Amino acid sequence: MALLSVENLTMTFGSLVANNNVSFDVDEGSIVGLLGPNGAGKTTTFNCISGYYPPTSGKIFLGGQDITRAPAYKVARLGAVRTFQVVQPLKELSVLENVLIGAFLKEKSTLRSLEAANQCIDLCHLGPYRDVPAGELPIGMKKRLEIARTLATRPRLLMLDEAMAGLTVTEIKTAVELILKIRESGITLLVVEHIMEAIMPIADKVVVLDGGEKIAEGPPRTIIEDEKVIKAYFGAKFSKRLQQERQDGPAPA
Repeated sequence: MALLSVENLTMTFGSLVANNNVSFDVDEGSIVGLLGPNGAGKTTTFNCISGYYPPTSGKIFLGGQDITRAPAYKVARLGAVRTFQVVQPLKELSVLENVLIGAFLKEKSTLRSLEAANQCIDLCHLGPYRDVPAGELPIGMKKRLEIARTLATRPRLLMLDEAMAGLTVTEIKTAVELILKIRESGITLLVVEHIMEAIMPIADKVVVLDGGEKIAEGPPRTIIEDEKVIKAYFGAKFSKRLQQERQDGPAPA
C-alpha cells in the first residue's frame, strides 16, 4: 500500500523546469532511494512534497490525503518530515533543546516531550552530547542531530536529503545502520543520496531523476544496469563503451 503518491509533479521557476511530470509511489514500511546527478530535481521534489513549494501542477497524496498545496507545518503534522542538505541546527541551544523542538510539534506535555527527545537522541547515538551546544558538533553528528529532531515529531514518512554527504566511511556505515533501525521502528523512508554504494543495498526501490524527469524506477539490481542511469551518472562515452564491452567482452589489459 502506498503511503506517498506523487502524480505528474511539475515544478517550474519561470522558464526553468525543475520537475517535469514526475510520478512515483512510496510503499508503507519501505526504503525508497531518490537518485540522480546534480541538478536532477531531487531536492525540488522534496520541497514540493514537504510543503515548501506549491507545485506548478500535479498531485501529492500522503496516506490517501491530498497534500499538494498544504503548507509545510501541516504536512509535518500529518507525518511527513524532512532533513536538509545543509544542516542548520540552533547553534546556541543544546542537542536536547534542538530535539525538543521536534517533539513539541505533536506533544504538549513537557515530560513526554523530554522522554521522546531523549529516546531519539539515544537512537541516533548522541547521548554523550545531550547537553553540548549544537554548534560545537562536527558535521556527522549535526546530521544525526537533524535526524533525531525529525524523529521526535513521530513521523510516518521521513525524507532524508543527502544525510550521508561529507561523512567518513565509518560515519556512512553508522548512518546506514541508523536508517535500517528507523525502518524497523515502522517509519517509511524516502532518501535522496549521491552515494549509490550506500543506498543501493538497503533500498527496496530506486527512483532516478535526470534533468527534472524520471528516467528509471525499480529494484536496485535493475537500476544499476539501466543504460539511461549509467549515461546520466557517467556520461555518454562510458555508456557506449560499456555497451561495446557487453557485446565483445572487456578489452585485454
